[in-house]
Amino acid sequence: MKTGMGDMDRVAKDDKKVERLAMWGIPISIGVLFLKLAAWWVTGSVALLSDGLESLVNVAAAFIAYFVIRYAQRPADDDHHFGHHKAEYISAVAEGALIVLAAILIIQEAWGALGAPSMPETPWLGLAINATAGGINAVWATVLIRVGRSHRSPALLADGQHIMSDVVTSAGVFVGLVLAVLTGYLILDPLLAIFVAFNILWQGYKVITHSLGGLMDKALQPEEEAAVRAAITAHCDGVLDVHDLKTRRAGSAAFIDFHLVVPSRMSVGEAHEICDRLEDAIKEAIPGATLAIHVEPESEHAHGKRVAIESHANLKGI
Repeated sequence: MKTGMGDMDRVAKDDKKVERLAMWGIPISIGVLFLKLAAWWVTGSVALLSDGLESLVNVAAAFIAYFVIRYAQRPADDDHHFGHHKAEYISAVAEGALIVLAAILIIQEAWGALGAPSMPETPWLGLAINATAGGINAVWATVLIRVGRSHRSPALLADGQHIMSDVVTSAGVFVGLVLAVLTGYLILDPLLAIFVAFNILWQGYKVITHSLGGLMDKALQPEEEAAVRAAITAHCDGVLDVHDLKTRRAGSAAFIDFHLVVPSRMSVGEAHEICDRLEDAIKEAIPGATLAIHVEPESEHAHGKRVAIESHANLKGI
């Protein structure tokens, strides 16, 4: 398996960027937590307390994401021949579990307040503080989601999606508390907290199911597989057939293998040149991909019958 230096340098830079973002997530999540707790402290609102409890989960998730991402970027070794990329999925599953725990704590707190709702103290100050925290979260979540997707980091993506769900619930809490203060319907405070909890549960479910798909060696996304097929089709001069294309994603790493049928008279050197050409094209389409190409002579394929190809688009299995 061949990896060009340019490809390795690009992957290394991407890994460093992901690690730096994960590190910055720790102080940012702590700062937002203190802002939300301050909003709860000045108001006594159970809805704002629920928002703060979710931020407490964000802090724990930020620590987990940072250390797991660092571990996932370790190179392959004698015990892990394909690297440590899947560790990021463990971080995402752990964050999903923490989200569920936060939802349970919020429901427990809000349930007790349903019977005796109270008017929040200094509500406008608390709402202003909470809105500031929500704005910080909105910017940070957008950055994490964008980089998590572009760099294929399940941990960053899960963290960003969780924080974005926090932004949505914070906005709902803000609107609801404004209505509660203006209308005097104090029951809105604990009801909003329960709404926040159920929204958090839904986000936790999505994070966990997505991460489990990665742990179960889910194939590349359809658009990625299409890019692989296009690269093979465009650079398959001299090939008789391509079949048994298999792919899987493990964090930022992609693993691709397929069978390549060549004429029986072709030399090993010529077949190797074709493999190099295909590897370069596929790695250009899927940066950081690891390939395994099994070369078969024509005589071993289809019981020795030659596979006629009228055009590159007729290659089987792709």
